[in-house]
Amino acid sequence: MSSTHRLAAFVCGRRAKWIVVAFWVAVLVVAYPLSAKLTDAQENDAASWLPGDAESTRVFEIQQDAFAAGDELPAIVVYERSGGVTDEDVEKATADAQRIGDLEGVAGEVIGPLPSEDGEAMQIIAPVDVGDGGWFALGEVVADIDEILEGAPDGLSAHVTGPAGVAADFADAFEGIDSTLLYAAMAVVIVILLLSYRSPVLWLFPVLSAFTALTGAQAVVYLLAEYAGVTVNAQTAGILLVLVFGASTDYALLIVARYREELRRHADRHEAMAYALHRASPAIIASASTVAVGMLCLLAAEMNSTRGMGPVLAIGIAVGLIAMLTLLPALLVVVGRWVFWPVRPRFGSAEPTESGFWARIGRGIARRPRTVWIGTSLALGAMALGLLSLNTGVLSNRDAFVDKPASIAGEEALARHFPAGTGSPVVVVAAADAAEPVRAAFADTAGIAEVSEPVILNDYAYLEGTLEDAADSTAAQETVDRVRDSVHAVDDADALVGGTTAINLDAQRAAERDSAVIMPLILVAVFVILALLLRAVVAPVLLIATVVLSFAAALGVSALVFEHVFGFAGADTAFPLFVFVFLVALGIDYNIFLMTRVHEEAKRHGTRRGALIGLAATGGVITSAGLVLAGTFAVLASLPVVAFAQIGFAVAFGVLLDTLIVRSVLVTALNLDVGRRMWWPSALANRRDVDVDEIGEPTLEVRT
Repeated sequence: MSSTHRLAAFVCGRRAKWIVVAFWVAVLVVAYPLSAKLTDAQENDAASWLPGDAESTRVFEIQQDAFAAGDELPAIVVYERSGGVTDEDVEKATADAQRIGDLEGVAGEVIGPLPSEDGEAMQIIAPVDVGDGGWFALGEVVADIDEILEGAPDGLSAHVTGPAGVAADFADAFEGIDSTLLYAAMAVVIVILLLSYRSPVLWLFPVLSAFTALTGAQAVVYLLAEYAGVTVNAQTAGILLVLVFGASTDYALLIVARYREELRRHADRHEAMAYALHRASPAIIASASTVAVGMLCLLAAEMNSTRGMGPVLAIGIAVGLIAMLTLLPALLVVVGRWVFWPVRPRFGSAEPTESGFWARIGRGIARRPRTVWIGTSLALGAMALGLLSLNTGVLSNRDAFVDKPASIAGEEALARHFPAGTGSPVVVVAAADAAEPVRAAFADTAGIAEVSEPVILNDYAYLEGTLEDAADSTAAQETVDRVRDSVHAVDDADALVGGTTAINLDAQRAAERDSAVIMPLILVAVFVILALLLRAVVAPVLLIATVVLSFAAALGVSALVFEHVFGFAGADTAFPLFVFVFLVALGIDYNIFLMTRVHEEAKRHGTRRGALIGLAATGGVITSAGLVLAGTFAVLASLPVVAFAQIGFAVAFGVLLDTLIVRSVLVTALNLDVGRRMWWPSALANRRDVDVDEIGEPTLEVRT
């Protein structure tokens, strides 16, 4: 008995199964209160998202250290009345400014009300302390300001906007994200499991195991965030939940399918589970390793938010893997065969997949495999042409939300009556003795409306410039580049340019660099894992090619849907990278599930017959796994944030495309056409294979 089989036999042993269950109950008791603290450990301030070595990041750090201003964001209250503001309006705004200044969380002097040149608007600027609460603290202050604005005279509109107002709306969008995503993901998984198993009971055990895995993962991540300096923000926490729950359920589906298969071959359920784990665990471990390594490749990113996501998601996958290989098998052997009711797998009964839907699909592909894979590849290539319309960049604030929150309405009002960049200044930090020449160069830059007098503190000069264009526009980013050229040219000034627009610009460039570096890195890592698992070179190359083609097709279709169906203005610069990471790492999972079974059967029957047996045996479970993962990622679209909606749609569509078309049709056709050469240079490549015309019904042998 191999070491793998001995370990599998221990997990589901007659006495050991109770030890395993007791262990995980203890883990759940300890981990649950820790997992609930993960939201409090999130870092949603600017530093958690910025590219580490960018110029805007260095400005942010100087603001924090030298000026103690890095933890403040301006909230702008804009008042607007068509036809001109009245004296009563001015009195209201003046009283509001005094009350806002007294609020807890407002740090420093409140400026205003300042009238617009056209006389139809006023603005108040209040610095809000972000503090340790991140943008959730901003939401509380903005809510207090909204209460103060109530009771405005008829015809006078008032909105809270500016960086603090927009951040508060983002905080509101992410409020309760954990419970929203968890309940939605659980609902999707339960429905799919009920349809897959047709059992009123069986679904409970994969869901319970996945929930335990998620709780354990969140607890570990919380401890690392609190005591080891791992950065976790709302985006990472949301994706962690979806990924762990979806991937864990996928592993559960594969284990249950193999266990049900072995129950027909073994009278004892403990022995059946031992064989099921022994035969399924290599594919599951390889799959989880591929996803975890893919996530760890994100450590090469410049963006702090992207780099921090890597270890968090890898930890989640690792905990999910351990739970599914121990807790789920133990639970299933505890309850016995009845859990499959009303269709219990009896010892010696026929395996239904031998003549099922996927067996028939395989026989159809076997008639003309080359025509099938060429035609499928051309169809996917045509879908990928949609990439030509994909518009990526840093989304403007108004384009970042699915709907239009109050801060965006306020931005639009502000832009109608004040310089478009009001409230989001370009920040310049320079040596104190170069303040005046830096200010002169700054003020002479095209696109800058006005520049403040320099503030000198701790050997630094601090200046702010108002943009003529909206702070989140391309024109504003071009102005930032011009400002950098101007102030960098001042001798011995050591000038640095930051602010919201500079942060967006640096983030966009860092995301472009991250895509160029991380995508090839992931492909190399996946190739190595596949080559070691399949002991071949040709098969990994072909499998990776199919997944990349699937990614391109999914991204192309998504681009067309975003533009013509949802009406999104574009996609964030990091969007292609995130979709690539998830689709390649997760998409290769299904190829691993299929090809490990094909490799196993090819040793007995040859590659072509093994391809049909592998498809027949895994087709149903992989389709169910794809539906689960697609469903869990699709719940990201329930958030009113465009970036999440886009990731959710693209990954869900890509997983379905990979599951239903690429894995079942394209890969199977390649297996049948390429034959034993798939396994070059291993010995299996030299084994005689049957011709396609000789392939008959796939047969799953009863073996022990």
